[in-house]
Amino acid sequence: MPSSPSRSVSANPQIHSAKTARGRLRSMTGYAQAQTCENGWSLRLSVRSVNHRFLDLHLRVPEGFEPLEPRIRQIVRERVRRGHLDVTLRYDLAGPAAVGVNHEVAAAYLRAVSELRTQFGLQAEPDLAGILRLPGVIGAAVLSVEGELAKVEAALVRCLGEVLEKLDRMREEEGEALRQDMSARLASISRLAAQVEPLTHAARPAFARRLEARLKELLAESPVDPARLAQEAAIVAERGDVSEELARLASHTAQFESLLSDAADAGKKLDFLLQEMQREANTLLSKTPGNEEGGLEITRLALEIKSEIEKIREQVQNIE
Repeated sequence: MPSSPSRSVSANPQIHSAKTARGRLRSMTGYAQAQTCENGWSLRLSVRSVNHRFLDLHLRVPEGFEPLEPRIRQIVRERVRRGHLDVTLRYDLAGPAAVGVNHEVAAAYLRAVSELRTQFGLQAEPDLAGILRLPGVIGAAVLSVEGELAKVEAALVRCLGEVLEKLDRMREEEGEALRQDMSARLASISRLAAQVEPLTHAARPAFARRLEARLKELLAESPVDPARLAQEAAIVAERGDVSEELARLASHTAQFESLLSDAADAGKKLDFLLQEMQREANTLLSKTPGNEEGGLEITRLALEIKSEIEKIREQVQNIE
């Protein structure tokens, strides 16, 4: 039986894979479907994707399509790196071939009619139209791909290429929305960090005053050695210095922004950078000079930085 596709479907999926590999950020959430028809049958594919740490692929195919499962898995793995994917394939007969007569059921009805005619001496002939209306005589034809497997596989590959291309477009659109949101939050982190550094410099005299008051309390009326006070103040100031943490936070933020702009399949790298950014924010909080001058403001800024990092983390969980 010659094959005549009802409409064209997408090109080789590997070509699209090469295009998308160059750098658009993709979400792991999406849905797409595609359909193709040949003479006498049709294929309908749907793909649903949600976030997952690895590629978790689940296939649902009709009976008789099991030999095609390895090909389906290979094509999907070439296009999708991470996510939980449900791929569902439906195969339906179309046109006259979609309706079949169950000859065994019809024969059983006719035998029953013949037995009744013999038993009761009836002369009436069986009504063919009535037989066809009996349950189980006419119904959907039994699906079979035997002998057509090569044609079905070719159509399936084309249809799968189309549905994955649609899925990629949807995931890229959502990935762009996520990128914009995260980029705005990165800018907020940079602004907050820029406000911290001058506050830490301004708080250093407060360190010395607090230390002097504490030493006087401990030594009672004994005089405080200015040299010793200066030395201890320098040690406290060094311990409270957050310039390295701010520098590393700025570096991680710049790397994060670069990955958002230029890297595909960046989800795991972004997650690692967020862990490093969170570590710097925690250290910043631990070095905050309590209730001293500027201390409360530094604490507030550091908490806001941590909050922005957590919000970005929620978004990164959905990036491929």
